Amino acid sequence: MILKISKLKTHFSTPDGLVRAVDTIDLSIRERETVGLIGETGCGKTVLGLTITRLLQSSTTVKGTIIYKETNLLKISETEMRRIRGDEIAMILQNPTTSLNPVMRVGEQIAEVIRLHQGLNKKDAAEKAIKMLGSVRIPSPSQRANEYPHEFSGGMKQRVMIAMGLACNPSLIIADEPTKGLDVTIKSQIIKLLKEVTKEKAMLLITHDLSVARALCDRIALMYAGELVECAPAGEIFDAPRHPYTRGFLGSLPRNGLVPIPGMSPSLINLPQGCRFHPRCANAKAICKRKHPGMTEIEDGHFVRCFDA
Repeated sequence: MILKISKLKTHFSTPDGLVRAVDTIDLSIRERETVGLIGETGCGKTVLGLTITRLLQSSTTVKGTIIYKETNLLKISETEMRRIRGDEIAMILQNPTTSLNPVMRVGEQIAEVIRLHQGLNKKDAAEKAIKMLGSVRIPSPSQRANEYPHEFSGGMKQRVMIAMGLACNPSLIIADEPTKGLDVTIKSQIIKLLKEVTKEKAMLLITHDLSVARALCDRIALMYAGELVECAPAGEIFDAPRHPYTRGFLGSLPRNGLVPIPGMSPSLINLPQGCRFHPRCANAKAICKRKHPGMTEIEDGHFVRCFDA
């Protein structure tokens, strides 16, 4: 097991109340496994990724454990975390337009990561940066390394982000919405690229795009209102979903009839009593409104948070 998350909570204090963005999450990732974290916008997916990499503001309250290769990431110093972050654990952030430095050449941005973590001199780091651009299928990499982010298309910027993430040969990649905002053709190219470059790596894929998850993931975890509601092998999620939210999420796809889930996701400040999905669930019973369900293993490796699963 390369990553094991147990009872993880990430809460933010605001003038309106406590935001329970990540609320008692248990999740694990094996070596060379891709796990998809799926859910609606605002359910806490990105916060979970940022919690793993410790990229949240210091005022954030984080409890639980995040064990990476026998090391609890929440207990080590910031200096030790900086050594791991970008080197052993890489994060490919969503929206490369805002993630890349607009006044630095893309080759310099990749070389900076390499110099920081691998101790190469400026010349060798620059040469490796060019090789990384070539590895993600950017044409004329030596020329394009000298260009600025605004000279790249959206798809090419995403390739630069992937190159930066892979530059130090990490063991675990956290990819946050890597295909967001891309057209169908470019998205399929990025999916193919990610499949190639992560064959020997573990990856947590954060997305709301089920077509991307289907193409890349071994297992899928559904997140709703700060907690996981279903986790199972990808085939079982798509072919035999057991949680009402999972079925609704799949049913909202165009090819499945574009049937929306009624209602709205609850506020992470004011969560409903009982099951968090019960106000939107057509099958809700009296117990769902008063008691919060735990995650239950209904089949080998298939976990569901539902009284009626």
